[in-house]
Amino acid sequence: MRLPTRLLQRKVNSNKSDFGHVFILAGSSRYSGAAVLCAEAALRSGAGLVTLGIPKGINNAVIKTKLKEVMVFSLPETAGGSLSAKAYAKIKDFVKQVDILVIGPGLSRDKSTQGLARKIIRKIDKPMVIDADALNALAGYLKYLKGNAVLTPHPGEMARLLGISTEKVQKDRKGVALVFSRQYKCTLVLKGHNTLVSGRTGNLYINKTGNPGMSSAGSGDVLAGMIGAFLGQGLDAFSASKYAVYLHGLAGDLAAEEKTQISLIASDIIDKIPEAIKRSS
Repeated sequence: MRLPTRLLQRKVNSNKSDFGHVFILAGSSRYSGAAVLCAEAALRSGAGLVTLGIPKGINNAVIKTKLKEVMVFSLPETAGGSLSAKAYAKIKDFVKQVDILVIGPGLSRDKSTQGLARKIIRKIDKPMVIDADALNALAGYLKYLKGNAVLTPHPGEMARLLGISTEKVQKDRKGVALVFSRQYKCTLVLKGHNTLVSGRTGNLYINKTGNPGMSSAGSGDVLAGMIGAFLGQGLDAFSASKYAVYLHGLAGDLAAEEKTQISLIASDIIDKIPEAIKRSS
């Protein structure tokens, strides 16, 4: 697959603001790595600016491991070290400065954090990638979705959103994806073997890149960051998701050639994003 000109060619007088400011709400005391992986993937995928909104308690841990180019926005936390509902006021104010919001990687299922995620999804009107624990927060609250959302569930998360079994999702992946994206007027990325991207108008992309070695912790965090970056560079939700899924899988294939599927980890996928982009240009 060849990437669109919008991603491959940049004007000589460009600046960082031309390629999107991605704001990632992610991480908790147990899952700080998810935030780092998502942010690094967004940068490697061309985002002009990336800010991580994280619980203040993991600020030092993230600073020690993150890329120097990532900005950190420290936010109020719960007793368990996840984002607190009290963080909403600061988020609401800061989000005016950004173009894209990614929410979910490593957030945790703390009740306060889940309530915060729902409030953000319901009240903040920005193009948004909803991933991981933010998807779990949406179960029973799908009415909060807006048409500018991209949802990235694996089959288990999809089943929780719909209140059905994972087996039922897997038995009719295409049908489930198409009905959901049309009903809720969103873009759905149903992950798994041959990941599906379903658009709100009924368009469907079936991905053929990727391998079983990518079924490990952090791979989904990488994909969420990539989608956010492509949205920030001006692609529509369906296109951003399609190209991100394709490149994510291709980067995973390139990494597996070098590391083997058994030894493949999420950061290996990030390392291969530049080569995957080269091969698709």
